[in-house]
Amino acid sequence: MNMPLMTNIAEISPRPMLLIHGEKAHSRYFSETAFAAAAQPKELMIIKGASHVDLYDRMDKIPFDAIAAFFDKSLKRPV
Repeated sequence: MNMPLMTNIAEISPRPMLLIHGEKAHSRYFSETAFAAAAQPKELMIIKGASHVDLYDRMDKIPFDAIAAFFDKSLKRPV
């Protein structure tokens, strides 16, 4: 990758951003850095006890209800 990934992160707003990372993931810092740089609305889910790969297929670790709630809230059509 030859481009600075965070250059335009604030421009994602006002589209909601959801970042999900395992508490024990070696790359957790990336989501935390992206979250700090992003404008609102944004949400960061750190999944307790999960590693990076746990969130691929460990059904007991993936926060399906929280993800669904984020999309329900974020994809509502204006009245």
